[in-house]
Amino acid sequence: MKNISISDFKITETIDLKNRLTAIDMEANDAILKKELKDVRKKLGKLQDTLYAHDKYAVLVCLQGMDTAGKDSLIREVFKDFNVRGVVVHSFKVPTSLERDHDYLWRHYIALPARGKFGVHNRTHYENVLVTRVHPEYLLGEQLPDVNNLEDITPAFWSQRFEQINNFEKHIAANGTIIFKFFLNISKNEQKNRLLRRLNKKEKNWKFSSGDLEERKLWDSYMTCYEKAINNTSKPNAPWFIIPADNKKTARYIVAKILYDTLKTYTDIEEPELDAKTKANIDAYKNELNHEQDSAKNKK
Repeated sequence: MKNISISDFKITETIDLKNRLTAIDMEANDAILKKELKDVRKKLGKLQDTLYAHDKYAVLVCLQGMDTAGKDSLIREVFKDFNVRGVVVHSFKVPTSLERDHDYLWRHYIALPARGKFGVHNRTHYENVLVTRVHPEYLLGEQLPDVNNLEDITPAFWSQRFEQINNFEKHIAANGTIIFKFFLNISKNEQKNRLLRRLNKKEKNWKFSSGDLEERKLWDSYMTCYEKAINNTSKPNAPWFIIPADNKKTARYIVAKILYDTLKTYTDIEEPELDAKTKANIDAYKNELNHEQDSAKNKK
């Protein structure tokens, strides 16, 4: 199986999204990819237990991609071996009236993972520089003081939003949140195949919306907005990773491996030492419990 490195996918310089791969040959069949994913997600699960006990870091996993990119199934497969107490998934939909009465980052801020936990955001705060940029009319519903019509949405507005997002991520990173941002990069042709699959399989029909086709017509606009967002916000404390996603099994493995290979570099994440008193009395505690068991047997 092909050996991959974090640097193959991490964005550290300006990119042209048209030149990024949507498929990669891992030199492995589906069975091997499934086994490799199983191995790495078990390691991730054990690491999460240690992270929980350590209680100093949180991990935020941001997933973005066009419709059908495979975000839901990736979450299901990558985090399958986690203790349920250690991972919380949020799928962000159209903002509610309550959410619109706060700034656009509010609902994402209150959904951040606590120390010791993983938080997975399916669609993220980046929707506010993606969907709203493709559909600027949505911004009028945010009741922003300086945006009264579409003409008020200038290039300076988007630059300000990028700065706000960078500051948000800088703040949470400085306070112990390890941030991963993944763009699942599928081709337009693969999206077509997945949409057809939803229509052809009765059990998948519920996933299809006619709105998917309307958004598909705006593919080029979305790619331009993704490229601008990635180029303006991939920072050392909150890097973007562009994941070839035409093959779902490959994408899942790559994401899991990036998570594990990055987190294991945090050598300070370890289970806490017992306090001196408890450590010194371990044998006494064992004897007490064993004696308790013997006493129970004698009573019988």
